[in-house]
Amino acid sequence: MPRIQTVCPRCKQPIVTDVQILFDMTTDPTAKQKLLSRAGNTARCQSCGYEGLISSPVVYHDPEKELLLTYFPPELGLPINEQEKQIGPLINQIVNALPAEKRRGYLFQPSTMFTFQTLIDKVLEADGITKEMIEAQQKRINVLQRLLTIANPEDRVTVIHQEADLIDGETFTLLSTLIQSTAMQGDEEGAKTLAQLQSDMLRETEFGRKLLADSQETQAALKELEQANKEGLTREKLLDILSSVKSDSSLTTLVSLTRNGLDYQFFQVISERIEKTDGESKQALVDLRAKLLDLTRKIDAEMKERLGKAVALLDKIIAEENTEQAIEKHAAEIDEYFSQAVQVEFEKARENNDLTRIEKVQKVAAVLDKLSAPPPEVEFIQSLLEAGDDAQRKQLLSDNPDQVNEQFLQTINAIITEGESRKQSPELIEALRSIYRMALRQNMEKNLNA
Repeated sequence: MPRIQTVCPRCKQPIVTDVQILFDMTTDPTAKQKLLSRAGNTARCQSCGYEGLISSPVVYHDPEKELLLTYFPPELGLPINEQEKQIGPLINQIVNALPAEKRRGYLFQPSTMFTFQTLIDKVLEADGITKEMIEAQQKRINVLQRLLTIANPEDRVTVIHQEADLIDGETFTLLSTLIQSTAMQGDEEGAKTLAQLQSDMLRETEFGRKLLADSQETQAALKELEQANKEGLTREKLLDILSSVKSDSSLTTLVSLTRNGLDYQFFQVISERIEKTDGESKQALVDLRAKLLDLTRKIDAEMKERLGKAVALLDKIIAEENTEQAIEKHAAEIDEYFSQAVQVEFEKARENNDLTRIEKVQKVAAVLDKLSAPPPEVEFIQSLLEAGDDAQRKQLLSDNPDQVNEQFLQTINAIITEGESRKQSPELIEALRSIYRMALRQNMEKNLNA
C-alpha cells in the first residue's frame, strides 16, 4: 500500500501512514467488502495519540456494474491538477488489469464523489440498495438497540407493541445474524439476551406469531417427509405432504428440498388426482399445481444462472497461469455451484475429447481438493477416535511421534472447547480428553528426553 501525508482529524498535525487508495474488483473480489466495512486506512497520531480512520483519496472500480468512482477528501486541499496526477496512474492500472474486450468508455469518465458517504451510497445503489432502504435498516437497528437497553420485561413488551410496524422479516433476519455472531464470539450471556428478545418479538407481534406458526408448520412437514423417506417416499406421498402445508414459505422450503422429485411423473400424478376430485378440493389442487410449477421454474432458473456464473469463474481461473493463486484470489466467489461446474465441465470436455481442457479442469479440481483437505493434525485425531480403545490409541500415538506436538495439542483442546459449547456427545468429549491426556504425557516425555 502507498504511503501518503495527511492531517490528524483531531489536532490537524501532519501524519504519514499506509493507505489503500485503489479498490478494484477486477484484481480483488473482496474490494467492495473492504471499502464498505471501512476496516482499513487507520493511523495513529504521534502528537495527540488519536487512533482511527483517516482522510485519504479513494478510487473504486467494479467492472460488472461499470462503476469507476473517485473521492478526494476536501480537507486534503488538493487542487484539481494534483488530483488528476494521482488518479491517472491508478486508472491506467485498472485498464491494464482488464482484457481488451472488457474495456468500456466509462473507464475514461470517472465519476467524482464529493463526500465519502455519497461514494458508499453509489456503490450500494448499484447493488439495488437505495438510501431509503439503508435508512429503514437503521431504524430497525435502533429499535433493537433500544429494546436491549430495557431490563424490565413488561416495559420491553410495551415498546415491542409500540414499534410493531418496524418488526418484520428483515428485523428477524438481522436479529438472527446478531445471535449467531454473538454466540460465535463466545458471548453466551449476550446470545441468551438476544434469543430472549427474539422470543418476545415472536410472541408479541402479529408478524412474529405468523413467522412462528409457519416455522412450526415447516418443521412438522419436514418430520413427515423424513419419516416418509425412511418408509419409502413415493410421488403420491410427496403430493400428500405438499398438499398439507398452508403457508407459501413452508411450501417454498419443501419444494427446494424435494425439487428432484417434482418431475414429469409427479405432475402427472397431481393432474390425475385433479381429474378425480370435485369442488373446493379440486380448486385447491389446481392452485397447488400452479404454485409448484412456478416454484420449480424459479429454482431451475436460479440454478442455471448460478451454474453459469460458476462456469465463467472456472474459465477465469483456468486462464491464469498459477491455478492455486487464482483460486485463493477468487475464494470469496467459490460456492457449492463451483464444484458442480468443475464436474460438469470435466464431463463435457471428456465427451468432446478436449484433452487440453480436461487437463486444466483436473488441475483446478486437484487444487480444490488440496485446499479443502483438513489439516494433518485433524486427520490424525480422526484416526485416534476411530481406534478401538485407549490401548490402540496409545500405540498409534507412539507410532507417530512427529505428529504429537504443541500444534496437535492446541487443536485437540480447541475441538474439545467447541464440542462442549455445542453440547456434543459426552462420550466424544471424554474420548477427546483421553487422547489429549495421553498426547500431553507423550509430548512432555519427548521434551524431557530431548
